[in-house]
Amino acid sequence: MPLTTTDDILQYLLSIFTFDSQHPLLFTQVQFWIFFAVVLFVLALIGHNKIAMRNAFLFFASIFFYYKTSGDFTVLLIVTTALSYVVGRQVGRCQREAYRRAWLAVGISLNLIVLAYFKYAYLISDMLADLFGIQIVVRDYLAEVGNTLLGSQRFSTDYIFLPVGISFYTFQCISYQMDIYRRRIRPLADVFDYGFYVSFFPQLVAGPIVRANEFVGQLSRPYSLSRRWFGVAIFWILNGLAKKIILSDYLAVNFIDRIFANPTMYGGFENLCALFVYSLQIYADFSGYTDIAIGVALIMGFYLPTNFRSPYKAVNCGEFWKRWHISLSKWLQDYLYISLGGNRRAGFGTYAVILTIALVGTVLSGSVWVAVGVMIAVASCAIAIILHPEKKKGITSNINRMNTMLLGGLWHGASWNFMIWGGLNGLGMLIWRTWHPIGVHARAIIATSVAVVVAFCAYLYNAPLLNIAAVWLSGIAVVSIVRSLYNLSGAQAQMRWAARAWAITQTFVYITFTRLFFRAGSNLNPAEANQVAIETAKQMVGQIGGTWNATQIPAILSEYRNIFILFVLGMIIHWIPEDVKRRYRICFASLPHWLMIICIVVIVVIIYQFITADLQKFVYFQF
Repeated sequence: MPLTTTDDILQYLLSIFTFDSQHPLLFTQVQFWIFFAVVLFVLALIGHNKIAMRNAFLFFASIFFYYKTSGDFTVLLIVTTALSYVVGRQVGRCQREAYRRAWLAVGISLNLIVLAYFKYAYLISDMLADLFGIQIVVRDYLAEVGNTLLGSQRFSTDYIFLPVGISFYTFQCISYQMDIYRRRIRPLADVFDYGFYVSFFPQLVAGPIVRANEFVGQLSRPYSLSRRWFGVAIFWILNGLAKKIILSDYLAVNFIDRIFANPTMYGGFENLCALFVYSLQIYADFSGYTDIAIGVALIMGFYLPTNFRSPYKAVNCGEFWKRWHISLSKWLQDYLYISLGGNRRAGFGTYAVILTIALVGTVLSGSVWVAVGVMIAVASCAIAIILHPEKKKGITSNINRMNTMLLGGLWHGASWNFMIWGGLNGLGMLIWRTWHPIGVHARAIIATSVAVVVAFCAYLYNAPLLNIAAVWLSGIAVVSIVRSLYNLSGAQAQMRWAARAWAITQTFVYITFTRLFFRAGSNLNPAEANQVAIETAKQMVGQIGGTWNATQIPAILSEYRNIFILFVLGMIIHWIPEDVKRRYRICFASLPHWLMIICIVVIVVIIYQFITADLQKFVYFQF
């Protein structure tokens, strides 16, 4: 609609500088790229050598970006940043270890209290009610304070809304304080430098999580970007947009969302396909955001850490988490797993986490058997340590791994489905660590025995979950027997490529199954997530493990042929060797300017042919 009057023009200008909850600023919007162009123009005016001015400007630009995505929650970001800055200065200034440790405890506690208030208030109130009979009505007390200060009812107090990106910038604040305490870095003198580190807009709302010791050194460097690195940055941006719009949004809107909304309307084959396609969708969505963030930051002269490394090439769950959301995995490893004792010991923190998980699991599931199960598992580990003291180190490290994965699940959300998802990922790691050292022939015997028992139980009870397990374990048993026979014939060397392909396939299948619990509760508030997620999971398992009508499969493949073609192409591209991908990135970055511009225009036109009516938010905005 053309702007014909002064009021229209003023209204349009006002919309640029105000927050619209229905249309937050996204990387996939033209408005973002206009904003980014303005940022680059101002940076060019500032020049390469005025580092303090550059950092201050980028801090305010990042605050504006966050305001356009989150509105009034910008105040929370500023307050959190200011408090963490003060605490960091105190940790670095104190000489006595006791004072340094006390200030660190204050800083971490403040950050976790704020995170817990917005993310876990409903969970905490449920725990108090279930365990002690204390009834607390959850209200947004910070909103009430805001209304009192403003003398109006501007903010809703009935429900606590989760600020976008709070988990990410909270972890960055904690990383800064921890790295000062460990003497990896010195406190930043300029508050705008610290504010820029916390709020840098490319990675602010969905990562990657930037570690202080990896990033603050860049704050004092003058701008430097070669022509080739500029081309690489453009490649990452286009790659991210293609992942998000062509793969993620198209697959979600036209297939995945429909089936997860009502699984019982679709057959077992469609439900199973939805799970596998979702694995590609969430990877394309999250890694697409990261690719754009890395490219945008690189154009401004800053380097963000790699967050994904072809995760569906992993041969086991442990390797998967070294390839998926790497910044979170490393953060949890460095600041949680190692702090709990790592592979050295099980300390007080280990048992405190076990108790917390037992209590939280009991409240979220509504069953005391969860706590009983946790205690049985802990007792079994204690007995194993007593009987085999030489294995104490391995057992305690496995306990710390499971604790880390369960807490990682709760980081994603205060609901039972996320806890199950984290636990299944931890269980996958432990199973592999137990299974891997076993000999090939022993694996064949064990796999066959377990498959026979499960298949017999499935025959007796005809339970959907048992049916699924029977099919999957039968496949593992058959392959284990074949591999054992090849080893007996002396041809194991020729089977290495097949063994690796099989391990990648099994890891992908297992990770995809865990995603059933992740996707089912996403985009829901905690009160809904527990009930809806478990019900959705039950329905999908019921359909997949129930009776299939095989005659309908050709028609389904035909009806959703575009979905399956995109899925196959996406997986093929994903499995291309990394050195091949590196070569075509460099090839694109080395193109002459005129040819690069033509390629950019053509690629953008192709990408936007797939755009949906309403731009879809990035999945990880909710965390």
